[in-house]
Amino acid sequence: MNIIETDITEVKIIEPRIFEDSRGYFFESFNEKIFKKKVCDTTFIQDNEAKSSYGVLRGLHYQLPPYAQSKLVRVIKGEVLDVAVDIRKGSPTFKKWVTVILNEENKRQLFVPRGFAHGYVVLSKEAIFAYKVDNRYAPEYERGIKYNDEDIKINWQIKDCKITLSDKDKNNQIMKLTEIFK
Repeated sequence: MNIIETDITEVKIIEPRIFEDSRGYFFESFNEKIFKKKVCDTTFIQDNEAKSSYGVLRGLHYQLPPYAQSKLVRVIKGEVLDVAVDIRKGSPTFKKWVTVILNEENKRQLFVPRGFAHGYVVLSKEAIFAYKVDNRYAPEYERGIKYNDEDIKINWQIKDCKITLSDKDKNNQIMKLTEIFK
């Protein structure tokens, strides 16, 4: 397993070692001992999976303490542009973001620590997205930021007219990052 540093120290890309032959492939998608030593000492408590079609954008989501979540995300089928945004007020990388292409070929994963908003957009015809979380879902602590917030200016690699949002994420459109941390 190769751990790739990003421009934000706490956000890591995990690149598995893939063993392929005529039968198919095998790779270790998670190893607690290696993860705790090289990425973060946390315990994941739940696995989730979502299927989406081209242009579906989910995010930018986060939960407030005490229910903040770290996530370990990957794509089982298809391709997404995955984004982690630092929303830790006072952090030297506040409002900075990391993007990575996750797909079924590269089998990369992204570790999104607590204190980061997370989102992704589907770039393929469809995608199956899987992720682990280290804290329970608490809807009363869930928040969202506009995917096209002017202060963070994420390049989603897809035209706005092709983006599909849930009603919940449409409601995020009223909340700007700068309004959250006044």
